[in-house]
Amino acid sequence: MGFGQAIKHVFSNYANFKGRASRSEFWWWYLFVVIGGIIISIPLNAGITSSLNSVTVDDVTGTITGGQVSTLTQLGIILAAVWTVALLLPTLAVGCRRLHDTNRSGWWWLLYYFCCIVGAIVVIIFWIGPSTPGPNRYGDGPATGS
Repeated sequence: MGFGQAIKHVFSNYANFKGRASRSEFWWWYLFVVIGGIIISIPLNAGITSSLNSVTVDDVTGTITGGQVSTLTQLGIILAAVWTVALLLPTLAVGCRRLHDTNRSGWWWLLYYFCCIVGAIVVIIFWIGPSTPGPNRYGDGPATGS
């Protein structure tokens, strides 16, 4: 599965937590989310930098003046919030389906969020692992059942 096909497939299964997702589908989606996040962070970081450059500190009193939140910063915050909210559900769904493809319950996702670094590492290792060949308790393989 290629990049565009994976993105299209995840969006067409926006909130589908049933079935299986191949490694390529999951990792292409993950790359899409990361690249989009980097692109969205550009106006946010530029706005924060310009806001910080306008800050002045009085050496005698320590009074801070300036530092207004720029329009660019506000735009970046809004874009980041919309990006995060819009992609939260499909990201959870494709992660769950990827776990299903390794014949594990989607509930393993909870380790990623609630068990700090160790839990995240365990879940990432599961995502990296090979698919279960043929059908498993979550359905046919992604190549034949999707």
